[in-house]
Amino acid sequence: MLAWQSTSGRAVAPRGTAAALAPRTARLVQHQRRSSSSTVARAAVTAGAVNDDTFDEVVLKSKAPVLVDFWAPWCGPCRMIAPMVDEIAGEYAGRVTCVKVNTDESPQVATEYGIRSIPTVMIFKNGSKMDTIIGAVPKSTLVQSLEKYL
Repeated sequence: MLAWQSTSGRAVAPRGTAAALAPRTARLVQHQRRSSSSTVARAAVTAGAVNDDTFDEVVLKSKAPVLVDFWAPWCGPCRMIAPMVDEIAGEYAGRVTCVKVNTDESPQVATEYGIRSIPTVMIFKNGSKMDTIIGAVPKSTLVQSLEKYL
């Protein structure tokens, strides 16, 4: 193994080698383990996915109000509000159903409801569209709109 000698006289692995990166990699892995375990605990309930085939059954026939997030994987603002929709799903579990519709995979539903901009969040109650929120908005805006229909 090649080694440099530091000014203190001890051997040091050359920069960029596996031996030099090992301590940093170990710290990063430990940080990721801690972060992922706390994330799993907080996001136990998340919004479910629906598509063209399941939309009617899950959304329109639901007895509870339904918050529907129309999104796409390539949409930056969609990725910004996704965690908020999951938080709302957890906070309102049992009272509200939260679902996500990928507009790339379910163009029929997106076209039927006139989705031209994403993210678009719609609230349905008793099979009818009650409210529409377009764009990346704060969680408080989503909650305020949802609270009107509980």
